Amino acid sequence: MADKTDRRCFLARGVLGAAGIGAAYSSIEEKVLAAAIEDGSAQTTQTEKPKTDIPPGSLPCGKICDVSLSRLFIGGNLIGGWAHSRDLMYASKLFTSYNTEAKVIETLELCQVCGINTIQIDPRCWDVVLKYNENHDTKIQTMVCIPLIQDKAKMAEEVKRQVDMGATLLYSHGGTTDSHMMRGGTTDAIGQMVDLIKAEGVPAGVGGHSLNMPMACEKDKVDPDFYVKTFHADRYWSATPEEKRKDYDWMRRGDPSDHDAPYDNMWCNNPEETAAFMETVEKPWVAFKVMAAGAITPRLAFPHAYRHGADFVIAGMFDFQVETDVKIAVDALPKLSNRKRPWRA
Repeated sequence: MADKTDRRCFLARGVLGAAGIGAAYSSIEEKVLAAAIEDGSAQTTQTEKPKTDIPPGSLPCGKICDVSLSRLFIGGNLIGGWAHSRDLMYASKLFTSYNTEAKVIETLELCQVCGINTIQIDPRCWDVVLKYNENHDTKIQTMVCIPLIQDKAKMAEEVKRQVDMGATLLYSHGGTTDSHMMRGGTTDAIGQMVDLIKAEGVPAGVGGHSLNMPMACEKDKVDPDFYVKTFHADRYWSATPEEKRKDYDWMRRGDPSDHDAPYDNMWCNNPEETAAFMETVEKPWVAFKVMAAGAITPRLAFPHAYRHGADFVIAGMFDFQVETDVKIAVDALPKLSNRKRPWRA
């Protein structure tokens, strides 16, 4: 057991230094994950609450409508297995092999002990979250992304199904919203979805990677309760050069023979413009992909997102990253005297 603990502690320290160390440590992280799968440490059963030295109440909360939400959410991509992996084709399988049901439940317990009260999920992650909430007195809240459906009756059916499952908040999946806008769709379908969600009595949001999404919604007076919009810096090694960036390029892979072409490596092509526009938006902003899917250390990514206007941050986390990530958020949030955007939640 001591060997397992030592490996995890080493990895947690390694994550914080990843931005300045180099590719060798990425392979170490992969080996640690694989070792945990092989020796069974990913299958452990939690018999008591995890321990942390983070005092209760340290992680601040904000509100969307009447729902109190921790400023840091855990994201569901690493649980569901649709993590962005650039050209590492085995990554999603590795992550889901590590994140067994027992490990996910253990991770959510640790999240709650550390102050995270909300998970962002795709509906395909419901089974383990439902099992967690059925067996815990303190439930974890869910911000669920759903597909943007043109047909009103089908959209209403999907919204009701998610509310009946227990969704705390609902928003349009960023990929389907981007696809709709990329094909020249109007905001009518987005507004229809927002109205249907609100009619079920839960907060309604709109998600997307493109800045076109909030700009169009604000222009057309769509009235969501919050936006879920990507935001990360563009000063990391694999970022697409500015002259190669095109809107919606995260929806398609570029020419694999061109090293500078987009290739599952960037989700906020215009961070300065995004921050400037969101300053004008009075709705709460939940930022995601703040670490550019693992390219930016959380010690840089979290303060950057909060400082430039995000009200909440979604971060994909393994269990061995949760405590460190919460401490980074707790440390960063009081140090935002240069934040221009008022807190909107």
